[in-house]
Amino acid sequence: MSKGTPSMGKKSSKKSHIICRRCGKHAFHVRRGICASCGYGKTSRMRNYNWAKSKK
Repeated sequence: MSKGTPSMGKKSSKKSHIICRRCGKHAFHVRRGICASCGYGKTSRMRNYNWAKSKK
């Protein structure tokens, strides 16, 4: 079994992210148990950063 391109095709069947319970976005990492969008599973506070907010 090689490490390159042939083994990359086997990654397509597994889901890395599912729908988050808290924010409803498709950003909850199954193996890590942390939502990339809201931070559920890591912190009780909602994940937000000033650099992500749009300027008005």
